[in-house]
Amino acid sequence: MSMGRFWKSFRARLIIGSVVWICGGVALSGVALSELFRAHVTEQFDGELHGHAAELAALVDVDPRGKPFLHRRLSDPRFLPPGSGFYWQIDAPDGQAAASPSLAGAALPLDGPPPQPGEERHSFVEGPTGQVRLVQRTVRLAGAEETLRIGIGADERLLQAVLADFNRTLVLSLGVMALGLIAAAFLQVWFGLQPLTKVRANLADVRQGRAARLPADAPDEVMPLVRDLNALIDANHEMIRRARTQAGNLAHGLKTPLAILVDEGERLRAAGDASAANVILAQCERMRRQIDYQIARARAAASRTAPGAVADVAAALEPVISAMRRLHGRRGVEFALTAERPLIAAVDAQDLNEMVANLVDNAGKWAKSRVEVAVVASDAGKVRIVIDDDGPGLLPEAWELVFNVGQRLDEQAPGSGLGLSIVRDLVILYGGRVWLEQAPVGGVRAVLELPQP
Repeated sequence: MSMGRFWKSFRARLIIGSVVWICGGVALSGVALSELFRAHVTEQFDGELHGHAAELAALVDVDPRGKPFLHRRLSDPRFLPPGSGFYWQIDAPDGQAAASPSLAGAALPLDGPPPQPGEERHSFVEGPTGQVRLVQRTVRLAGAEETLRIGIGADERLLQAVLADFNRTLVLSLGVMALGLIAAAFLQVWFGLQPLTKVRANLADVRQGRAARLPADAPDEVMPLVRDLNALIDANHEMIRRARTQAGNLAHGLKTPLAILVDEGERLRAAGDASAANVILAQCERMRRQIDYQIARARAAASRTAPGAVADVAAALEPVISAMRRLHGRRGVEFALTAERPLIAAVDAQDLNEMVANLVDNAGKWAKSRVEVAVVASDAGKVRIVIDDDGPGLLPEAWELVFNVGQRLDEQAPGSGLGLSIVRDLVILYGGRVWLEQAPVGGVRAVLELPQP
């Protein structure tokens, strides 16, 4: 499917739009949730460090030599294992220091001036295992002039690990949710467009002759379209009915005075005025041919525009073959009909009957003893009617000539010379083809190819 045709599809537009909005909305939601969680975890880490700093300040003291020490260990055991990522350190003004066992002899760089008593300073320093989020305080011991500088921190990688675990879970969860929403969008679009798909299928039934009108059970949003289409179908049928009626009226209106003229010509001939009678009769015959030809074209053109014009080829051929057996049977001409299977042609049954009748009648006129009619399906998905006779045949240069209006290769044979020209005009109106070729039995093969619905 080309891109231009792809974007003409309602289904494609709705699905692509839904996928874009779902993916965009889920992505923005994921970023927002990740940032909110980062802020929450960072605040939680800071609150935890604040509590540890307060506990450390309450436990610190100095010995008589001025060295800081703790009355007991901190309650959080994570400050004990070396390299655990949780560290504390106490610096005395004279340079003596105490540190958590987790530092394992290393030191935290407590840079810059000490914070004022009662204040906390938050910063990032390089620790033994990477960046450390550090909280610093200045503590004044009771009854002493000296102040102690304490620092307590947690490795930044611990915070990042928590965030990474959360983001992995978040991406997985939002991905599953996005897939579920996309699947729901597919189902919604499919379900929502089902009425239009049903209307399309119903139109195909009307076009192929399986139904006369669209059913009136569509949803409220589609029902105006169904009513308008049914009104259009009804108007089309009415137009075709009027066209057929007018064509019949025209034929009747012209043939009646034409019959009077023919009768007058016969009277003139009987009265001995053969010259005038021949002129009148010749012109009357010419008018009759043109009337038959134009009426057939008009009726076929009206039938072609009608939706649902279909015919069972074998069923249409049977009465034609039966009539031809009666018409040519007294000359000893046999007619045989074979059909592969029931085949349907996209053509009005009356027009198909007229086309086949002209071709079979023409074959019967020239056949010596046998006419074979076969109905087969062509490789192009069309219905092919093959008519063979065992007559004298035609020269190849005459195969196209006989389709010209009024062309007759043998003036002694009965007919008006309009049969084959009418057949070609009719089959072209229906999008088919007709041609002549050499028959295997020696005569002429007429091939009529019509589209299937």
